[in-house]
Amino acid sequence: MIESPLLEKLTGYIGGRWTDNEHGNTFDVYNPATGKVIAQVASMSEDEVNAAIASGKSALRLTSPYSIETRRKWLEDIRDALKANKEEVGRILCMEHGKPLQEAQGEVDYAAGFFDYCSKHIQALDAHTIPEKPKDCTWTVHYRPIGVAGLITPWNFPIGMIAKKLSAALAAGCPSVIKPASETPLTMIALFSLMDKHTDMPDGMVNLVMGKASVIGKALCESPDVPMLSFTGSTEVGRKLIVDTAEQVKKLALELGGNAPFIVFDDADLDAAADNLIANKFRGGGQTCVCANRIFVHEKVADAFGEKLAERVNKMTVGDGINGDVDIGPLINQAGYDKVKRHVQDALEKGATLVAGKKPEELGNDLFFPPTVVHGVNRDMCCYQEETFGPLVPMALFRTEEEVIEAGNDTEFGLASYVFTNDAERAQRVAAGLRFGHCGWNTGTGPTPEAPFGGMKASGIGREGGLEGLFEFVEAQTVPRGF
Repeated sequence: MIESPLLEKLTGYIGGRWTDNEHGNTFDVYNPATGKVIAQVASMSEDEVNAAIASGKSALRLTSPYSIETRRKWLEDIRDALKANKEEVGRILCMEHGKPLQEAQGEVDYAAGFFDYCSKHIQALDAHTIPEKPKDCTWTVHYRPIGVAGLITPWNFPIGMIAKKLSAALAAGCPSVIKPASETPLTMIALFSLMDKHTDMPDGMVNLVMGKASVIGKALCESPDVPMLSFTGSTEVGRKLIVDTAEQVKKLALELGGNAPFIVFDDADLDAAADNLIANKFRGGGQTCVCANRIFVHEKVADAFGEKLAERVNKMTVGDGINGDVDIGPLINQAGYDKVKRHVQDALEKGATLVAGKKPEELGNDLFFPPTVVHGVNRDMCCYQEETFGPLVPMALFRTEEEVIEAGNDTEFGLASYVFTNDAERAQRVAAGLRFGHCGWNTGTGPTPEAPFGGMKASGIGREGGLEGLFEFVEAQTVPRGF
């Protein structure tokens, strides 16, 4: 079992107090690298979720809102606590997720960046008076907190994803009820332990509930006291949230699935493209919404690029993330492993060629999936149509700019995309033609706290990060004054 000074309690947190399930119900948390149970965490009931919502409502201040300086201090305190405890939070994250320790600790720094950015730009949420005086009135625009926000986060970035949401919610003055993924609740408990010890937020400003998504999601969707839900996860669940909240007309911020194209033109720096693809694709074992899922390579450089990619992939090490000398940890669970295996097998059966990695029949019985490259992919294959969410690189050929733009857009998703070319005009044309909220040019980098991030099409609604993300949890109220 895991031991940590940040995990002294393995319960929910409601109204400023650690709160157990009234019936003692728990669920197991596993280390995917070993398959062993490392913790048993309280599973909250519907009554306890409703108590968390009521606690958040009691902390909401509309007529006498928390000052900008007060909210800035909360953000700074959380930022500083995360930075000071980066090693331990990262260790906890590594053990419940499996990603390499250094990568896990880097995610803590990434999370701290969102609190830092919001603290430095919170003044943007201050009221302002417009320079014009239409209708002989003075018009002032106020940014009011939307209310209690439900924040639902996935397992692939246990600290990064909550940082995106919570930093903006606190900047707006919104209390929150937070539900982490059941695969990775321990990192969230560690964050709440830090907030409990190192911040002076009012009771009820942050609340933690863990357990069954059906129970917690139902309560958050049905409560009239939760006017907003921010969710990161699958498009399937996102669609359900839209339906389940339609009657109440809740505001939704949704970051959903991806199917990212990674396009390499014949004039690209192939070494740089290969290095960026490795860093992009295998982060978190390929279990990220923004990692390249379909790699389109110009036919003139496909063989050369494939060789460079295989050379790099064959040097990568797979193992327990807690060891500092591995590049890729285990996949999160058996279902995730089986999906990657199915995608590899389907591609090979339909004519793709194995460039690096192992054939499905050569794989072991654990959750460690080797980095794999296949060549000759087409749109009839599962790895083209579906988000693999694992360390598989499927390569397809293209000839023309128009052809690859059409192929890149040949998906219902529109989260992230990447273009490698040294032709600036071409890069601008292709980026404008790709219907994706994020388009890296000669870089495989993903989101940053300083810039807005979110999806087009079925990849979501709203933005996180940047000034755009800062405004997600407020509602503009216009107050004209006549005399």
